[in-house]
Amino acid sequence: MSLAGTLLLGLIAGGTILLGMPLGRLRRPAPSLRVVLNATAVGILVFLVWDVLTEAWEPIDEALGALHEGSGGIGPVLGYGSLFVLGLVVGLLSLVAYETWMARTVRRPAPVRPEPRFGPGAMATGELSGRRAPAAAWSPARRLALLIAVGIGLHNFAEGLAIGQSASTGAVALATMLVIGFALHNATEGFGIVAPLAGDTADDGSPVRPSWALLLGLGAIGGAPTFLGTALGYGFTSEAVSVLFLTLAAGSILYVVTQLLGIAAKSGRRDLLAYGLLAGLVAGFATDAIVTLAGV
Repeated sequence: MSLAGTLLLGLIAGGTILLGMPLGRLRRPAPSLRVVLNATAVGILVFLVWDVLTEAWEPIDEALGALHEGSGGIGPVLGYGSLFVLGLVVGLLSLVAYETWMARTVRRPAPVRPEPRFGPGAMATGELSGRRAPAAAWSPARRLALLIAVGIGLHNFAEGLAIGQSASTGAVALATMLVIGFALHNATEGFGIVAPLAGDTADDGSPVRPSWALLLGLGAIGGAPTFLGTALGYGFTSEAVSVLFLTLAAGSILYVVTQLLGIAAKSGRRDLLAYGLLAGLVAGFATDAIVTLAGV
């Protein structure tokens, strides 16, 4: 398959993440609906953790099998195993460090400078106070949505590598089916990104609807890596890179899951949490079943 055709497949696979983004603009969703939305997002992300770690473990499992049969050495086991652990550590702990830094940035008082006595056009002290980095000024719901988009983006980059590698080796049918399967997955992942945004409120309790630009930006963070991975995978094949990016995604998604579970637990509605988790898991495994049924 040509490079242009392969890139088109990567664009389709990553673009379907936008289908779930409009849900983030729901007006004043009921508290019970917010709980179900967050729980469903957790279910989808839990499935993704299982899916990602299963794929990342395959090279290690094969290397262990070869070592057991005497046809391979300990090198591949240690190499892939080190990448597996490194990806999990960096993916999980880097987000812990990011959230800690962000919390300190939000709490840090802005410097107050004395107002000059003279000078036209002088800036007032009030204009200096409260000035923060754009990301630090975001609500917790928006920052959480960003973290989800980053984790899903790392996962989708690895998926793009698989599409590009399949197309470059002439396995057009396999590449096409991968696109169908990944496109279905991404459609549900878009919903997972915007779930925290449904019902986001300002300090005074008024509802805050994310702009279309914000939704598009989050969709690009989560979906564009599929296209980038496809382009890279077409000319470069590396199982080690796939393992690293898959485990990076798993670590970051695990951190996000803990955040969403904390939010869901505050509602006290364990029944709705269970229903949402079940719905998300079923949605994830259903799309995976469709891909498997197609022979991928």
